[in-house]
Amino acid sequence: MKEEIIRVGQIGIRFLLDAADTNGSVALFEFTVPVGAKVPMPHSHAHYDETIYGVAGVITFTVEGKVVDLAPGESCFIPRGAVHGFNNLKQTDAKALAMVTPALIGPDFFKETAAIVNAGGPPDLEKLKAVLARHGLEPALPQAG
Repeated sequence: MKEEIIRVGQIGIRFLLDAADTNGSVALFEFTVPVGAKVPMPHSHAHYDETIYGVAGVITFTVEGKVVDLAPGESCFIPRGAVHGFNNLKQTDAKALAMVTPALIGPDFFKETAAIVNAGGPPDLEKLKAVLARHGLEPALPQAG
């Protein structure tokens, strides 16, 4: 088991399986979301599916506008292209597993994101967008209304 925890702001990510472990078929990582943590902007990815499995606490996911509270033992499937994001709106820290198929995202994405988010001060959104694009994620920018 891999022990490295990648910290992106307050969120901790620990890969259990990456592309090298599964011949590219699946990536599996655990992520922790403390109460009130700043979370990534809603986004989508066109080339892989994601399944989230609740381990502790409750994480509130929004997938294509539908709100889903994910408690321990519950899961949420996020198909390719679906805009999604998450928050911890409860009073307890939360933990979940994320399975990505195929394994097109790995530790490098989170390390690059961490370097920008953890640099101090507001994150450079242009640099963040470039990292997302390089790894196949597309931010869902608020619609002009």
